[in-house]
Amino acid sequence: MKKFRLTLAQLNPTVGDFATNMQKAIQAWKVGRDAQSDMVMLPEMFVSGYQVQDLVLKPAFVQDAMHHIEEIAQQTQNGPALGIGGPLRTEEGLFNAYFVLEGGAIRTTIRKHMLPNDNVFDEKRLYDVTPISGPYKIGPIRIGTPICEDAWHPDVAQTQVESGAEILLVPNGSPFARGKMDVRLNHMVSRVIETNVPLVYLNMVGGQDDQVFDGGSFVLNPGGQLAATLPVFDECIRQIDFRETDQGWRSIETTKESWPSQIEQEYRVCVEALRDYVGKTGFKSVILGLSGGIDSAIVATIAADALGPDNVNCVMLPSEYTSDASLTDAKAVAEALGAKLQTVSIAQSRAAVTQTLAPVFDGLEPDLTEENIQSRLRGLLLMAMSNKFGHMLLTTGNKSEVAVGYATIYGDMAGGYNPIKDLYKTRVFEICRWRNNNHRDWMYAPSGEVIADRIISKPPTAELREDQKDEDSLPPYPVLDGILTMLVDQDASVAECVEAGFDRETVKKVEHLVYISEHKRFQSAPGARVSDRAFWLDRRYPIVNRWRDKS
Repeated sequence: MKKFRLTLAQLNPTVGDFATNMQKAIQAWKVGRDAQSDMVMLPEMFVSGYQVQDLVLKPAFVQDAMHHIEEIAQQTQNGPALGIGGPLRTEEGLFNAYFVLEGGAIRTTIRKHMLPNDNVFDEKRLYDVTPISGPYKIGPIRIGTPICEDAWHPDVAQTQVESGAEILLVPNGSPFARGKMDVRLNHMVSRVIETNVPLVYLNMVGGQDDQVFDGGSFVLNPGGQLAATLPVFDECIRQIDFRETDQGWRSIETTKESWPSQIEQEYRVCVEALRDYVGKTGFKSVILGLSGGIDSAIVATIAADALGPDNVNCVMLPSEYTSDASLTDAKAVAEALGAKLQTVSIAQSRAAVTQTLAPVFDGLEPDLTEENIQSRLRGLLLMAMSNKFGHMLLTTGNKSEVAVGYATIYGDMAGGYNPIKDLYKTRVFEICRWRNNNHRDWMYAPSGEVIADRIISKPPTAELREDQKDEDSLPPYPVLDGILTMLVDQDASVAECVEAGFDRETVKKVEHLVYISEHKRFQSAPGARVSDRAFWLDRRYPIVNRWRDKS
């Protein structure tokens, strides 16, 4: 009976860190060698990290990638074949490629055929289209390799199987989005039903800018039966055995990791995104303004879970409008997490700015201008502490606020990263309650209630004037988030929102706020991408825009 052993290396590369990525690849190959595997498989674009965006247009970058591919080939010549993704430039163009290394050389090169050009992907802009690559043989088996998007369409897999492929190995760089795991699985089940051969779906893990690659690799036998699943978000190296039967090659069933609930995955994305963004940019610690409200509380919790409480520095910046309850709640969150907390009043700074502007503002009534001064003073002081101590400053605006501009540019929007940028306010409430009741081994902060229920249940307020509430300016968050979900995430019309039961005047107000706030989002910090309509690469709108939906 013929057999084939494959080592899957679900690993976390870093964009542009060729030396580290190379060492990870070689270490995975050694694990496969020791396990007597026939082949070791790494994800799409692993040698360079993913996504590289316009870096790949620099010839020197691609040359560096190829140098490391050749070095990996030299260091892995006595043992199993190694499949690894990377960029390729030839006289014919620039390609997203997958290299099969064996015997000290590049034995086979597969070029990606279907180039995604939606959501966060711009591959048609970066790479050249190429004909479908044929299968190649490793040991006793002929292999077809559709690269990521190639496997989302039937053409590539069917062509490779018709050309002799007996198994499909699909290397991926597929970032998390809500509900995407089911979409991936459904597409891959379709491929094995169409081709009647086993399929291996290998995804990378780790954070890159706003995206988190969530792993969750799996193996399917013909008919769509799951033979193996790997964990989500965690690095993992796993051996998969195949046997030739009367019906063709089949994977022997092995460990099937359970995939967590949707809300846990979303919280994990926020944690992993921040952990890798801080680590891969060279920071060691973070700082944030802790107001006593729910948004800063969950950001502090995410930071403590990602980096450890000792690396989280919280600052309360009270004014005369800050309530005693807010002071108490901020202290409670910091103590529950074990994070540091300082109190730095903005009273003196505000008095100085007010005095400086008095001749200019003489005779004018206080308004939003004075409220924004408070926010900008807080941003100024937090940035000063960030500069002085080398902490990355985190911003704390949720997707609801980011959408309608309920934030002060150069004020509470100042900072390097926003872990909750793609979470609507109502989702923040749900995640806070979930985190209070759940703890996992990937969380570095303590278990138990870290965000008191009174913080979750009290009326949201920016506390920039006497007795201020968010609902003074905005619809109640369940209404606002319902409208935003339709307008932003679903691209619905005003008429469709009204048909769904929302008041037309309220919908028009929200639509107007979304459009006039584009300039703020253009200058906002990056943040963890949870949905497939996150602000930045998923949704690109002009800043100057006079169009409004009249339906």
